[in-house]
Amino acid sequence: MRAVGTVHSGYVIGAIDARLYGSFVEHLGRAVYSGIYEPDHPTADANGMRQDVIDLVRELDVPVVRYPGGNFVSAYNWEDGIGPREQRPVRLDLAWHSSESNHVGIHEFADWAEAVGTDMMLAVNLGSRGLDQARAFLEYVNHPGGSYWSDLRRKNGREEPWGVKMWCLGNEMDGPWQIGQKTADEYGRLAFETAKAMRALDKSIELVVCGSSSPKMPTYPAWEATVLDYTYDSVDFISLHMYFDNHQGDTASYLAQNARLDDYIATIAGVITFTKAKKRSKKDVYISFDEWNVWYHSRDADRQVLEGNDGWPHAPALLEDIYNFEDVLQVGCILNTFIRRADVVKVGCLAQLVNVIAPIMTVPGGPAWRQTTYYPYLFASHYGRGKALQLALDCPGYATDFADNIAYLDVSAVETEADGALTLFIVNRNQTETIDLDLALEGFGSRNVVMDKVIEGHGLRDTNGPNQEPVAPKDGTGAEVKDDRIRAAIAPLSYRMIRLGR
Repeated sequence: MRAVGTVHSGYVIGAIDARLYGSFVEHLGRAVYSGIYEPDHPTADANGMRQDVIDLVRELDVPVVRYPGGNFVSAYNWEDGIGPREQRPVRLDLAWHSSESNHVGIHEFADWAEAVGTDMMLAVNLGSRGLDQARAFLEYVNHPGGSYWSDLRRKNGREEPWGVKMWCLGNEMDGPWQIGQKTADEYGRLAFETAKAMRALDKSIELVVCGSSSPKMPTYPAWEATVLDYTYDSVDFISLHMYFDNHQGDTASYLAQNARLDDYIATIAGVITFTKAKKRSKKDVYISFDEWNVWYHSRDADRQVLEGNDGWPHAPALLEDIYNFEDVLQVGCILNTFIRRADVVKVGCLAQLVNVIAPIMTVPGGPAWRQTTYYPYLFASHYGRGKALQLALDCPGYATDFADNIAYLDVSAVETEADGALTLFIVNRNQTETIDLDLALEGFGSRNVVMDKVIEGHGLRDTNGPNQEPVAPKDGTGAEVKDDRIRAAIAPLSYRMIRLGR
């Protein structure tokens, strides 16, 4: 089986914003407590943060991390997480039926973000609270001093403001599971007024308004049209969320689900374009896909806690999916879709970063380890920055019940600005056949293979664990550039990254 095509250096989809490879830490399960924060751990730093986790996050080079939620934020009082720890209140978290000690708040998270080399993307509570608390939170975080909230920050030990650029106006406000769920009109009006107040305080910030929490929502896509009608000229991004599952055990359909993701993005891009024309606006609004991941392995195990059968435990094990080799291929396809939509999707947040449907897992008091999905995320973050290139590929495909022609090879192409390398991210969905890739390289000059990594040959249900990580990349073989063409044999059910340099 062959796949033949062309990639041209001049056919650019768009510049890739580094924030496309962001992530998410919510006060949910063990993401924070025994995830990033475990003061009694052997590797804990002076702030109680696990150094082994810091090292793994730094290895990923995560550009931005969304915090503190998620569903958690819609009933969260940010002031509970400031001041002396011994004076902070314990609260009941209605979103995840847990108790929250507030031992980690904005100061601790900001110090952790600095330690891992990431920027913060903060969310304000527009569920149980509203405009005034959002304005106060922004003043506390970003104002230099001379006001009540900024001086309180200084009193609490942070002299200089953090200068956080990205702010989310609530979370999934269309969802009936959300504390303070709103109609599109209710939310649109509140988001507009909140944006106005926040920009009056700090004109440098970027604001993210809530879009649909899933394309399965009955209000989608009218929700986006209504919300943007209120907020278009006041915000910079509209958020989308999507999770992927394989409850049926159908690998072919599972690995085709990024076609649905592509339709979701295309639809909302159309709503954005329509609203811009309707408003006669010169402003561009982009998509912040600030929650996405595979999520289904742990749902049965989570039920007892979420239904309240265990009372209100502190930091229970929740959403701890153990990812397998099949999920490597899925995450690779999702990342490829974001790259191919880099003209409209500028921010992405893998949900989440540690322990909760995450690429990094921890054992309390023990090791931190890489899940199988760590690696496609790592490669995209390191080598998927630059310009996304249009790629024409003629490849055999297959049909599912939701798409007519899913190409067996899912490929994205990025030309890196730093060194001019061309990187191909490739997933072979075919379960039995190797596909011979034959790609013409136009406008690149002389190239050769400088890196070739592949994850292949594993059982679909193979996983990693704290004692061993067998599902990991190895060096690929056989790829070569000749006569301005890259040729490589792509093994069945494989993820591969090939970099071409000068």
